Amino acid sequence: MIREPVVAGQFYPGNPSRLLRDVESYLGEPHPTLDALAIVSPHAGYVYSGGVAGAVFASVRLPKRFIVLGPNHTGMGASLALAPAGEWRTPLGLISIDEALNRRLLEECPLLHEDRAAHFREHSIEVQLPFLQARLHDFSLAAICVGTGDYQTLEKLGRAMARVVRSLSEPTLIVCSSDMNHYESADVASEKDHLAIDRMLVLDARGLHDVVREMQITMCGFAPAVAALTACRDLGASTAKLIRYANSGEVSGDFGSVVGYAGLAVISPARAPAAAAGGDAG
Repeated sequence: MIREPVVAGQFYPGNPSRLLRDVESYLGEPHPTLDALAIVSPHAGYVYSGGVAGAVFASVRLPKRFIVLGPNHTGMGASLALAPAGEWRTPLGLISIDEALNRRLLEECPLLHEDRAAHFREHSIEVQLPFLQARLHDFSLAAICVGTGDYQTLEKLGRAMARVVRSLSEPTLIVCSSDMNHYESADVASEKDHLAIDRMLVLDARGLHDVVREMQITMCGFAPAVAALTACRDLGASTAKLIRYANSGEVSGDFGSVVGYAGLAVISPARAPAAAAGGDAG
């Protein structure tokens, strides 16, 4: 089965040449100096968030295998939905679902279910893929659409991902798709977003979960981030780096109602420093 693109021509260009040109402009000249266990990247229309996403994807060394997590905006499908075997298509070509990686994830996390419905109209994972395609010629992935905010469930998913990553002979990067706070002033968004960013920088999964709930931060991908941070903690990481922060007002000129975008990388423990085209705006 091939999962066809659903936001090509909306969130990003549908024409392959223009898409590649745009993505390469957001990537700039990649300087992959960071060995990362996970990254957080936004998923809005590229005109709004492409610069932040590009900065993140340009800064890390990319392996050939990925676990990509995104939030479920549509409400369709299972609460933890693993894309079944097959391929994903973008205007830049086909990407293989990693069947071996899928099997390991299903073995380690019984809460996961192979489910096409959750992925059918969901954009949060799709918009990450052209950035990988622009930098890599051959790679595979497992894709998880997260439709629950239950902390215990997310913790179990994160710990299962850590066991899977630890068991693999090849490196695997976790890609977490998330925008930040939605539709408040730039000042309010920045204040709220940095409360969440501060928790992510110290890999505090529970703290991120709680501050998002308590402060009503409309970070749509907080649940995938909680799972990713849990996995990274179990894998020995202790610190993350904020690569870039921006908001939609920098493009639209409307700073009274913005969406925030943060790009972060969780540093691999072996490399940790001594100190710590239109489309929607979100």
